[in-house]
Amino acid sequence: MLDLVLPDRTRVPLLEDTTIGRAPGNTLQLDDPAVSRRHARISVAHDDTDDVVLLEDLGSSHGTWLDDRAVDGPQPVDDGSRIRVGDQVLRVERRRDDAEAGATVVVRPGDSLVVPAGGDATHSASPGERFGGRPRVRSGYALKRLEASEGDRRWVLRDLESDRFLRMAQADADLFALLDGRHSLADLVGEAERREGAEGAARLLALLSELADRGLLAGVAGAAEPTAATVGPIRRLARPREKTWAGAGRWFERLYGRGAWRLFTTPALAAIALLVVAGLVVFPYLVAARYGTPFVVAHKVGIGALIFLVGRLGVVAVHESAHALTMASYGRRVGRAGIKLVVAFPYAFVDTSEAWFEPARRRIAVSAAGPVSDFSMGAVFALCCLALPAGVPRDVFFQLAFAAYVGALANLNPFVERDGYQILVDALREPGLRRRAREQLVRRLSGHGRADDSRLLTRFAMAGVAWSALAACFAVGMSLRYEPQLANVAPEPAVWAMFAAIWSALFVPVAAVVGRPLSVRWRRRPES
Repeated sequence: MLDLVLPDRTRVPLLEDTTIGRAPGNTLQLDDPAVSRRHARISVAHDDTDDVVLLEDLGSSHGTWLDDRAVDGPQPVDDGSRIRVGDQVLRVERRRDDAEAGATVVVRPGDSLVVPAGGDATHSASPGERFGGRPRVRSGYALKRLEASEGDRRWVLRDLESDRFLRMAQADADLFALLDGRHSLADLVGEAERREGAEGAARLLALLSELADRGLLAGVAGAAEPTAATVGPIRRLARPREKTWAGAGRWFERLYGRGAWRLFTTPALAAIALLVVAGLVVFPYLVAARYGTPFVVAHKVGIGALIFLVGRLGVVAVHESAHALTMASYGRRVGRAGIKLVVAFPYAFVDTSEAWFEPARRRIAVSAAGPVSDFSMGAVFALCCLALPAGVPRDVFFQLAFAAYVGALANLNPFVERDGYQILVDALREPGLRRRAREQLVRRLSGHGRADDSRLLTRFAMAGVAWSALAACFAVGMSLRYEPQLANVAPEPAVWAMFAAIWSALFVPVAAVVGRPLSVRWRRRPES
């Protein structure tokens, strides 16, 4: 069954023909000057297998829009369709059973709507002093239930002000529904214990602490962010500086609606897959046949490095656009986009945090879209390099292909928090994988391993250390390849000093991860 959901979350079942307009007598009367007296009609056609729901415009002044396209003749609508009549945006949603994902419930800042879920506190004050006598969730959040395959923590709560997320289990979501300011803290504790037994009170207080730390409880200040005065100079220098683009979400939606949607059709995806495979064959051949040397154009390292950097910026822009368009293909909008400056290096970025409201397979697709675009662009540049005769243009395309493939491999690295890591986390359903794996590795190396330690976390942590060591060795080999060129422009001691600094920066973190807990274990060893 399909429902028509109004902006105030009123649901109108689409069981029969429904007319929309400003005049009395319509099934759905909207008080909006931009809505015509008889604006649109939604009709339901019944057949032997299924019901077909059609939307048509009734000659309105401003037109009727379906998913940002003007309606010209009857158009089918389905779950997730967006209908715009005048200034009103209506959504079509299918009713879900308990095992399915639910629709996203949004409570905008300033709204007073109380939404049923239906779906480690260290503060020295008492719970009543900290959370208030009648705890109430403030407005300015979105809540969604994911499908049952997401596991126990299938509820996602998003703070619309800070854009932070909280995953909750069903029991937490049921308690969340009670935080409407009408129940005393004592009543909440009693209800939690009635539902969850002896662990109910602890669960309630943990939930209240999580909400309070995020500033989601009315009248309770959230945890303070570190100020500039409390952050060291190195961390202040490394803190990213952002220049955001407020209209990015709407721009990417328009781009998707005006033709980019074709990239997500089956023929286009098959063509992209063939292109990626062709590039993975051609580029290794270019390297083996010495069609080019990384960072070198016209026998000059500086020009090659500059082209590499410019190419990386272009590839990154396409990479982030791929994330945003994939979000648009699922009806989600990127929150922010722009340029981020880390130390002196610029990066493009888009905020894909709304992907947390989608099931794991869609989150994986959003994360994978960026590396797929890197491989696709690398393939295009590699094929151009293969087709060109020896000379500067071929050198340039080799640098561009090299930049794209470096980005693809860096983003697929599962041991740093980039796209590959996010794909792995969603595929394994192991949130906080990197942090938990590192904590367990340190614990085991220092001699404090536990019987219930996870083999998955241990293997991931050891693989991460091995990957980092191999990457450092590869970087050493690559740097030695450029020693003759660098010796021509700088004194040899300066070249080797630079190499030593780079190699130390690569190997010291690996040694610290392994060496520090081993030293703790050695110091704790009983004397013989």
